[in-house]
Amino acid sequence: MNYFRLFKRGLFKPLIRVLLRPRVIGGERVPTTGGALVAGNHLSGWDTLVVPAMLPRQMTFPAKAELFVARGPVSWVVARFVTAVGILPMDRAGGRASASSMDVVLDALREGKVVGIFPEGTRSPDGRLYRGRTGVARLALSAGVPVIPVGLRNTQPGWRRTVVTFGEPLDFSAYAGAGNDRDVLRHVTDSVMAAIQDLSGQRYVDAYATGVKTALREGRSLDVVELDRPGQGRVAPPVPGSRA
Repeated sequence: MNYFRLFKRGLFKPLIRVLLRPRVIGGERVPTTGGALVAGNHLSGWDTLVVPAMLPRQMTFPAKAELFVARGPVSWVVARFVTAVGILPMDRAGGRASASSMDVVLDALREGKVVGIFPEGTRSPDGRLYRGRTGVARLALSAGVPVIPVGLRNTQPGWRRTVVTFGEPLDFSAYAGAGNDRDVLRHVTDSVMAAIQDLSGQRYVDAYATGVKTALREGRSLDVVELDRPGQGRVAPPVPGSRA
């Protein structure tokens, strides 16, 4: 039984339509077949529901591996749910465990599935867009799949309608084989974040949101820089095989 489709049609989509009244723009830009990464900004906990609910195709998300471990009645329900709908476990401890988790996501992409990812790595602490982590670039280059940027606005229940805007697929195949080059990874990631910014209309902060949130929790001040666009001031790396 396709539990994802069952939950989407019977629960997710009706709930989202009532609470968020979403307006979807550009859904036709999502390829109808083949693997793809859907990369978006992260404003609230509703994002992980609204994107798959509004996406024309079935999709999955990587989620922290702790959700798959049942330690009590509530966690048992959560573990059964995320397993049933096809969520991918992601170990964040680092080392071999994290590498193995990345392989699970790569396998899903190579099997032609759509995987959602939030490159910021956490929810925005203040509604601005933050520097993307290069995992989105590693996945796109390793799996050889396009990245579909999605801009989210107003993803909290309230009087303003949620707006979900899908952008044109981003093709980074020119950098195939350069997935270990730090400059290439940063360039690809910044390109994805710039496309997201175009769709979301957010101001951009050239710092990781996790660091900002940690500083806020600890009561520390943290100087951050706003740029007009992700990657501003950085030179694009040469395409492999081309003349510099």
